[in-house]
Amino acid sequence: MTEPRELERQGWQALSTDAASATAFYDEVLDADVRMLFPGGLMLTERAQILATMGGPAWDSFELSGLEELRPTDDVAVVTYEVEAARGGQPYSALVASLYVRRSAGWRMVSHQHTPR
Repeated sequence: MTEPRELERQGWQALSTDAASATAFYDEVLDADVRMLFPGGLMLTERAQILATMGGPAWDSFELSGLEELRPTDDVAVVTYEVEAARGGQPYSALVASLYVRRSAGWRMVSHQHTPR
């Protein structure tokens, strides 16, 4: 079973490949009920809505640093880190937090948030 910290890396890699890779990855990783919060007040509250957003342009580059994982229980993990990325020549920097719950099929993301730096 892939650990949450590695799922975060794989997610950024999928988002940096193409829309089909990103959609396929998150279709597998997202829980049935999920929330995502992004800069500018964007809150996505439905799984189908989140998957539909994966069709955007791929990231040109990304670097994750300070990747840490907190386990409040055996079946809950919070992954936090900093990301420096670029898309279309525009730099992006944020603090990121993702919450995962262990299900019978593996770890599933239930929450994801970006705080711009």
